Amino acid sequence: MLLAKWIILAETRAQAAMDRRQRRNPSASSSAFSSPASSSSRFRSEKFSSNPPKTSNSLEDAHQLKSKCGKPQRPEQEEEEKQDPNNLLSLVGTCPFMCPAGERAQRERLRDLAVFERLHGNPGKTSPSLAVKKFCRTIATKHMQASDVRPLPVLEETLNYLLNLLDATEHPFDVVHDFVFDRTRSIRQDLSMQNIVNDQTIHMFEEMVKFHIISHHKLRSCSSKRSFSSVHYLNMEQLKKCLISLYALYKENRNSNSIYKNEPEFYSFHVLLHLGSNSQPLGESLSLWLGRVPSLILKSKEMCFARRLLRLFRMGNYKRFLCTTTTEASYLQYYIIEPYINEVRALALSCVNYCGYKLHPYPIAHLSKLLMMKELDVESFCNACGLETSTDERGNKFLSTKQTNFHYPKEVFPSYCLLGLEHF
Repeated sequence: MLLAKWIILAETRAQAAMDRRQRRNPSASSSAFSSPASSSSRFRSEKFSSNPPKTSNSLEDAHQLKSKCGKPQRPEQEEEEKQDPNNLLSLVGTCPFMCPAGERAQRERLRDLAVFERLHGNPGKTSPSLAVKKFCRTIATKHMQASDVRPLPVLEETLNYLLNLLDATEHPFDVVHDFVFDRTRSIRQDLSMQNIVNDQTIHMFEEMVKFHIISHHKLRSCSSKRSFSSVHYLNMEQLKKCLISLYALYKENRNSNSIYKNEPEFYSFHVLLHLGSNSQPLGESLSLWLGRVPSLILKSKEMCFARRLLRLFRMGNYKRFLCTTTTEASYLQYYIIEPYINEVRALALSCVNYCGYKLHPYPIAHLSKLLMMKELDVESFCNACGLETSTDERGNKFLSTKQTNFHYPKEVFPSYCLLGLEHF
């Protein structure tokens, strides 16, 4: 009886050990059957080849295209474009167009063309000068054909074409943003697959970072009915990813005693992204990140400004925060700071309301100088914070202090300009 139990226990442990080995080494399974992953990889390699295989089922074709390429999904569904470093050495793109011929023909057949890609407005017709390669979430570098990947000169031309669309006025900015957002991700994907890490690549990543920062500013005033928070979140997510890649490129190409011209300003963006939250944009504490930044960059005026501004924000020194922003911020730095300016103004308004010793009303004209905003906007701002204003017999407006209804607005603040930076 004991022997039988011992045999059963030994067999159970042996089977468990085999299962563990199987999970660690899936390739140990029978080679007579191809795995679903390998079949999927072979299918992806044929997906956007220059001569795509013909199918009789266009509905199935459309479903497959939609599952791989298209607009960004929700963050929890989105897959990061991961490349195998062992497969990056041999691939050199040869596609001469902004969009490979195979993908262009397939998307024409599926009528999967963005409004900017349609020839004479026809949703089923495009041209090499209009179509731009879409971003694909699942892609295997080792199975990708060179004719489906664009070389560096074509990628530079494509990026310039996309950035020129930002000045277009025929469509709302959020429509333009969606198109450029997706197509710049495709550019980054092609660069990554070819492992291009030269000065031209640095310039391209700087331009893409600028695109996301400008979008960060323009999307705030967009009148679209779409959810602002989701679009803003996706844009900020890609901004952070672009910065990570850009910092790696700087490090890869940096000489021992020199830095790139724009490097200090682009490093300062990461510091400014810590304003107003406890988030860690690059996945680590700011102090650890700063410990790896070269001393030449740490001592630059751009980084000194960003670190000083962050310190003023955390101290609640609203007056110096606003003045420092007005006198020292570049337009890109200001676009990152902008969402937090009204948060600082609300703090100042709270101090004026609660901390004054006298009960005399506070003149709106004085409050306008303190908050560095137009007098016409101050009254609206006070009302958004739950405070009431009054007007005397001479027409002068005042804020009554010691009001108990003050609150930070739950909705997004209107875009009030900062006096001195109206030109931004």
